[in-house]
Amino acid sequence: GAYRTYIAPAGVADIVGMFSWGGVGEASIQQGDSSLCRMRQNDVKMSPCFTLSEDFTSGMVPRFNYNGELAPEKLDLILSGSLHNTLVSSRTAKEYGVKSNFAGEHEAMRSPVLAPGDLNEDDVVQSLDTGIYLSNLHYLNWSDRPGGRITGMTRYACFWVENGEVIAPIENMRFDDSIYNFFGENLEAVTDKTHLIPTVETYEGRELGGVSCPGILLKSFELTL
Repeated sequence: GAYRTYIAPAGVADIVGMFSWGGVGEASIQQGDSSLCRMRQNDVKMSPCFTLSEDFTSGMVPRFNYNGELAPEKLDLILSGSLHNTLVSSRTAKEYGVKSNFAGEHEAMRSPVLAPGDLNEDDVVQSLDTGIYLSNLHYLNWSDRPGGRITGMTRYACFWVENGEVIAPIENMRFDDSIYNFFGENLEAVTDKTHLIPTVETYEGRELGGVSCPGILLKSFELTL
């Protein structure tokens, strides 16, 4: 069913990470298998509260890619709900006749930042009122990438909230919803503080950096089990 939901920064970071996999890469959009094709082709917009950038100003990750090319210090990808830029590697630029912004080979975000909003972080439970508080998510995947639908599981520290009070923890639940819903018309508010959620992957070596993001309050979020 659909529930009023708050997703804490750690959970939001996992969702933002999905934009690197068939999302903000220009090659994926050109090939028609990106979750953001609707934004490019049909001028579909997300919420004005949603701004996603590639931002190296923290110094957590080097701006240069494996080819030694220097990316812009900050690049707005989705600005106030509108697709503003994509990540373009030199290879994609040559193949499709577009300008490179020196993204990495896979056109994944290396230093993503989701802009904060104006919801006081201390007031999220009261603002949620009655619904679900999700601290952590895992096992995320696209269930319908062209439609922007993501599925995954709730993890630990997730609670049922009633009348502004935490009542009890919930069992693990599966969610399946579209970025065009929860980052679109169902995005009610974004918290006023961002948190750096470190990248902890160790495939082929220790990853650098992390995702800087706030929490999000949703009018509705689809949980299927």
